[in-house]
Amino acid sequence: MSAGLLRNSFKGAASAAPFFPTLLDQMPNALVVFEAKSQLLVYVNPAAESALDLSRKSLEGQSVRDLFGDNPPLNLMIANVQLGQTSAQRQEMTLHSLPGSIHQESIPAHVVVAMFDDADLIMIEWFPIDQQLRSERDERVTQQVEANKELMRNLAHEIKNPLGGIRGAAQLLEFELPEKGLKEYTQVIIKESDRLQTLVDRLLAPHRKAHNMELFNVHEALERVRSLVLAEFPKGLRIIRNYDTSLPDVLGDREQLIQAVLNIAHNAAQALSDEIDKGTAQIELKTRVARSVTIAKQRYKMAMDLHVIDNGPGIPANIRERIFFPLVSGREGGSGLGLTLAQTFVQHHQGSIACDSRPGCTNFHIQIPYRKREKAS
Repeated sequence: MSAGLLRNSFKGAASAAPFFPTLLDQMPNALVVFEAKSQLLVYVNPAAESALDLSRKSLEGQSVRDLFGDNPPLNLMIANVQLGQTSAQRQEMTLHSLPGSIHQESIPAHVVVAMFDDADLIMIEWFPIDQQLRSERDERVTQQVEANKELMRNLAHEIKNPLGGIRGAAQLLEFELPEKGLKEYTQVIIKESDRLQTLVDRLLAPHRKAHNMELFNVHEALERVRSLVLAEFPKGLRIIRNYDTSLPDVLGDREQLIQAVLNIAHNAAQALSDEIDKGTAQIELKTRVARSVTIAKQRYKMAMDLHVIDNGPGIPANIRERIFFPLVSGREGGSGLGLTLAQTFVQHHQGSIACDSRPGCTNFHIQIPYRKREKAS
């Protein structure tokens, strides 16, 4: 939306109790409005609530400095607009998230500051400058992952038949062996065949089972994940609940979503071995509502935001771009299928999954759109 259109939306409004049209609530970019003199916020749109991870009620009344800290480039833009040197300014700068979470971020953003005529109000609008680049990258990665998964499915089918023949032949040979000591070798063949069979079954499993779509409470699902992880790692690990309890029920396959989050949380717990020994390991399960989101080029009014955040060493840089590929693992002895299956299950829900990782903070971000249950034909 242009700054001129926004100014017209507020024209003639009283600064103490301005009228904020529904149009502003529908804007995809984050936007806040504050009084020029006091610099206290009087309006926050839903996209800004999502970007700042705080509700409108808690944000309104705070100052610009409360939101963005001491940001000289932003302060200069506001001063230029307030002094009338220009009606609007655009600039790329770094915005810092609010303190208080274990995953503080610095976001390179395109920022617009504009003054509203006859209202003594100033608007700040921003959006991440890497948004388009991230969208294009995610699309390329998704296409590559789909190609890899198709290759693995075809390969799994080709392996199954000869694998069964090898195991059967080993069993027949075991009956014919004259010495019991030689059966040790046939047992190796049988056990390794069984291990490969299990791997093949795991590759094929997500595409065999029908989806059981139902409305369910995501926090009940997360509590099950939490109890399963803590049962395996009872000491030295803290799992933080950071839930938005106002979230509506989501339509999906409850067991698939549990398995997807469990795979991520279990990987995180295994990566936190040093922190667990020190007693400082923590995983945060965080839920929020995201509004006006685009997933795989499809626009949705609302989506569930789910984060699994840990304070571990981070994902090794050499595999960071390939973690959702089949058989890619950063852990010795890992199958490399946990995140592949997690991505598959999320995509079954028309959702997206992404990861941001650095030493001290790894954040897996899942978005699943809220959809209506399809009527039976």
